[in-house]
Amino acid sequence: MFSITVRDHVMVAHSFHGEVFGPAQRLHGATFVVDATFSRAELDDDNIVVDIGLATEQLKEVLAPLNYRNLDDEPDFKGINTSTEFLAKVIADRLVGRIGEGKLGEGARGLSEITVTLHESHVAWASYRRQL
Repeated sequence: MFSITVRDHVMVAHSFHGEVFGPAQRLHGATFVVDATFSRAELDDDNIVVDIGLATEQLKEVLAPLNYRNLDDEPDFKGINTSTEFLAKVIADRLVGRIGEGKLGEGARGLSEITVTLHESHVAWASYRRQL
């Protein structure tokens, strides 16, 4: 399996519902380093997994509507605990939508998997991986 990873970051505010979250039930900020890994069994006709420039551009565009936002105020997330795991899935799903729209190039249609990892810190992170 071949893969490439591109990286960006996003800054959000949010709060959680439920005793399990302790002090994070209060409004707080988070800066996530976001890695998007694109994978395929065989390289495309250009001997690449996906165009790194397009992958970087599309990750930035997917993150833009989340950046500097209080997720508690966003209609898409009303009443939802926007955990690191949940946000990894949201970002992965939005990138997959862009693959389907051709925004990562025609060669991206041959991708077999995408993994999005959100790093909360240098010691904690969460990922979501999905087959295409």
